[in-house]
Amino acid sequence: MPTTPSRAFLILHGWQNHRPEAHWQHWLADRLTALGHRVTYPQLPDPDTPSLETWLTELEGFLTDFAPTASERAVIAHSLSAVLWLHAAARDLPGVTGPDRVLLVAPPSASVIRSHPEIAEFTPPPLPGLRLPAPTHLVAGDNDPYLPEGAQQAYGTPLGLTATILPGAAHLDLDAGYGPWPSVLEWCLNPRTELRTRPQH
Repeated sequence: MPTTPSRAFLILHGWQNHRPEAHWQHWLADRLTALGHRVTYPQLPDPDTPSLETWLTELEGFLTDFAPTASERAVIAHSLSAVLWLHAAARDLPGVTGPDRVLLVAPPSASVIRSHPEIAEFTPPPLPGLRLPAPTHLVAGDNDPYLPEGAQQAYGTPLGLTATILPGAAHLDLDAGYGPWPSVLEWCLNPRTELRTRPQH
């Protein structure tokens, strides 16, 4: 049993992600569950050829029954699902105001999304003036090949956020060594934690 009231976490993966066990999101889900928190880490439909409408419908379903008795509810979205969250906010998707905080990790830029026909419909909605429904933290690598404009220019400034930029973290995926990421676990347990790169071995 946890020594503090359990929190609830919704962890959302990106394009072509089949939730490999080595990925930091899988690692995070396992550790949060072991600590007694409620974790939802779904496999979204057709991750190689996703449908925006289908993913939004799935997201609405998860948010509708998102642990209403938990002491705190947080969403952690990586890559394409970070952009999915922006679409949900733009549409005022039912349940989108429920989470207490949101972490957007390495959202790909609009130019990159448009260049891939499989995900072109996920091109972000207009960002200036978009009201995010919960306190939102944006984190990305300084050398993310899927975010050539940089996180602050592409997302931070238009959304009124200050991005946390991690040196050498690339897309914060398995190819970049993420892998276990202790800092994101710390952030889940304490939102005042500053996100950092993974320890080097």
